[in-house]
Amino acid sequence: MSSQDIPEENLPAESGAAHGAVGVADEHNPFADPGLPPHEHRIQDIDERAAKRSERTVALLFTVSMLATLGFIASYVWVPNDKSIFVWPLGHISAMNFALGLTLGVALFCIGAGAVHWARTLMSDAEIADERHPIEASPEVRAKVHADFKQGAKESVIGRRPLIRNTLLGALTLVPFSGLFLLRDLGSLPHEKLRHTLWAKGKRLVNMNTNQPLRPEDIATGSLTFAKPDGLEENNEDFQNEIAKAALMIVRLQPDNIKDKRELEWSHQGIVAYSKICTHVGCPISLYEQQTHHVLCPCHQSTFDLSDGARVIFGPAGHALPQLRIGVDSEGYLQALGDFEEPVGPAFWERG
Repeated sequence: MSSQDIPEENLPAESGAAHGAVGVADEHNPFADPGLPPHEHRIQDIDERAAKRSERTVALLFTVSMLATLGFIASYVWVPNDKSIFVWPLGHISAMNFALGLTLGVALFCIGAGAVHWARTLMSDAEIADERHPIEASPEVRAKVHADFKQGAKESVIGRRPLIRNTLLGALTLVPFSGLFLLRDLGSLPHEKLRHTLWAKGKRLVNMNTNQPLRPEDIATGSLTFAKPDGLEENNEDFQNEIAKAALMIVRLQPDNIKDKRELEWSHQGIVAYSKICTHVGCPISLYEQQTHHVLCPCHQSTFDLSDGARVIFGPAGHALPQLRIGVDSEGYLQALGDFEEPVGPAFWERG
């Protein structure tokens, strides 16, 4: 239905500048001002039922945005971060990433679509021609801006359409929670999981190269051996996360060369076990100097003295390497007598 089909008495009153040509070309103004075309009234301007339908449509879009935001939060909390799904034509992708992207996209799209539909169907669409004016804001201009703002607020019908107002406020209130939930793991939510490893009392030390449990006689004096907890296999889904905390280096020293009393008590026949993860930024330590009993991190040259509690003697590392207390089980295999007593790796988590 167009405005031509509506009786003239039902049409809204015209406001603003007159339509049509408002100027002619002359020697001073060679280009004629074509003016504005005749104004076409929208169906929502002349039929309250159509306006109500548009209002419900806008409210529906804002409501869908709110539901999508709640879906974003639920996806972040409950969808496993290691689950993958097949989505044609993308193939296998992360289920969490797909859910987060889809719900956040829907939430933002519906707010935008609702605002556009609101503006196109319910807000005033009267064309207004305004003359250019100086850049400086004169008192008259400021007064006009204030008046225009009040007029725009009035023409937005937000006061007369509480359903739109309330659903818009709900959508705009909920959507920032998407960003807040993305930051949740930057706080204390990891709880204690970074402070503990797979090492526990009775866990055997397994050679990383041969995948066999270690006996004291397997560790030669002056050698460097890397070990992992028994039961941790490379085909395990969480292998990388766990080995990054539990990787162990084992060195056999002469008991007389061990300067630190606790280190000697936690060793077995001069065999000491320390975390392989550097306390600077978490690089794996792999260089050992037999004569000095020093180990060197290849990333930033932090150096630790394994004969003196693995204390830092050079480099940017913040504290000594954590030691694992070891012994032997009934079958003569090296075993852990507990977990590390302090978090492994960089000091950030330890200070949290």
